Amino acid sequence: MEKIDNLDKKILSILSKNARMPFKDVAMECNVSRAAIHQRVQKLMDNGVITGSGFDVNPKSLGYSTCTYVGITLEKGSMYKDVVKRLDHIPEVVECHFTTGPYTMLVKLYARDNEQLMNLLNGQLQEIPGVSATETLISLEQNIKREIPVVFSDVEGDNQ
Repeated sequence: MEKIDNLDKKILSILSKNARMPFKDVAMECNVSRAAIHQRVQKLMDNGVITGSGFDVNPKSLGYSTCTYVGITLEKGSMYKDVVKRLDHIPEVVECHFTTGPYTMLVKLYARDNEQLMNLLNGQLQEIPGVSATETLISLEQNIKREIPVVFSDVEGDNQ
């Protein structure tokens, strides 16, 4: 991965707060041309620094009222990739992490209600070959959701 300079960091900081901000406005804030912003953003995308863009859809607006984290224990850690392939076919699974600690994997999923959650757990997750145990944690409320902060030095040398 190429080195990221202060201009890249400033662009990332601005766009992480508002990904829909027009490049002309980003250019004005950075005191560079719109073409420079476009080139920098494209370079950041090509280098895997920016990995996506889009809208955050509120799951509740689609009828998914229950956010759940499921700790999954596998018979063998080496089964991880096969289990991920199976989890990828369950649309309610929105995140999957290979972890240290008490679980082999940590999965985040959304369910419409307790009945669907039970079906997801008993009828799908626990039926995946290699899954030996699951532990379910239901999120009652999400209070913080944000991107990692991007720190850069401005012209005066202060960190932003």
